[in-house]
Amino acid sequence: MKINHFGPLGINPYKNQMNKVAATERSTKADKVEISSAAKELLEASPITVARQEKVEALKKQVQSGTYKVDSEAVAKSVYDFYFKK
Repeated sequence: MKINHFGPLGINPYKNQMNKVAATERSTKADKVEISSAAKELLEASPITVARQEKVEALKKQVQSGTYKVDSEAVAKSVYDFYFKK
């Protein structure tokens, strides 16, 4: 015995779910951050920023040349202090 056309034809049971996903993708807005020109001036004038940039550049050079070494004891101590000392 053969049963043909059982149930509704041409209906996609996942269509509603796909429509919901498509609607949320269209309605999502991207986050946007704007930094004022005054804040940028303060950041550039800060002596800490200059010292930090120099430190970052030195670390970049060490990493690129392969001479950067991680002090595992200092890292472990720092992690320990963070979680267990208050």
